[in-house]
Amino acid sequence: MQVRILFTLAIVTLILGFSYSLANIQLPYMPYKAYFNNLTADVKKQIVCLAENIYFEAAYEPYKGKIAVAFVTLNRVNSKHFENTICDVVKEKRGSVCQFSWYCEEKPKAMSYGNVLTNSNSSVYNDITRIAIYVYANYDRLEDPTKGALFYHADYVNPGWRNMEKTATIGRHIFYTRKDLKTL
Repeated sequence: MQVRILFTLAIVTLILGFSYSLANIQLPYMPYKAYFNNLTADVKKQIVCLAENIYFEAAYEPYKGKIAVAFVTLNRVNSKHFENTICDVVKEKRGSVCQFSWYCEEKPKAMSYGNVLTNSNSSVYNDITRIAIYVYANYDRLEDPTKGALFYHADYVNPGWRNMEKTATIGRHIFYTRKDLKTL
């Protein structure tokens, strides 16, 4: 009963177009696989790329940290300075450097479309997939916890970046935008 009420509340809120702050809320449980199966093949592919990026960049970060990684990915898609699709942003290389380091490692080989989403033993990945679908579907209505960030790094890394403006610290990640780039 509680799940049905939360789901109905979520749908009504989405329909009415309210803006959400994800800083202190958890998503209501939603049977995302049923919704996922009703998406087009291209949207499914983009959702999987987003979920994998969240998984490999922030699987064990707090909830808000997972949302933040999703936002940076989508902020890049919406920026004229990066690729135009989620999968292209996630897989983008500049020279020999991957924009998301996990993509150049062996990790993606362990996950594959069709395998991950049906793996009922991967509760972390299933939760992240639910987050990916939610942020993808509501990106324009949600409050961006990164404040428009296009870049981030773990707090134990010092990339020596120049011309960056810090926008947020969430979990173990520090988020930035470049002073000479705008998100759109």
